[in-house]
Amino acid sequence: MKYNAAKASKWGLLGWVSSSGGNPLIDVFSHASSDMVDFHISSVFQARNAEENYLRIQDDALTGDMSSVDIATKKNLNDLVQVAEELLKKTVSNINLRTGIHEPVKSNETNAEALTRFAIRLSEQRKFRKSQTLVNNGNI
Repeated sequence: MKYNAAKASKWGLLGWVSSSGGNPLIDVFSHASSDMVDFHISSVFQARNAEENYLRIQDDALTGDMSSVDIATKKNLNDLVQVAEELLKKTVSNINLRTGIHEPVKSNETNAEALTRFAIRLSEQRKFRKSQTLVNNGNI
């Protein structure tokens, strides 16, 4: 759930436990850690001019059963597959460290294309490291 700071500032104890059909206190704690990880890791990669080495694909707009981690009904799992397939079609975005808002990257690369690029790079790295291990062990 998304919460409005102006409304939240007027909540009492019960408002933080239950408001607008959600549990604000639990939602804030669970989402804050995820957002902070994204912010901090993104900051490190941007500071090192290595943004192309960081990819996080996430949908913050899940609602209802799809936002719950413990509802594994066939319908819910199928709905999550649909969400994932739509996410793959979306343009890669990065967090703007000044605003905290995710913005599309300039390359217009889709998440699916980025995952393919990552898979190729990881495969190449594995092959290289494997070849270096063989060289260092005197097998070549």
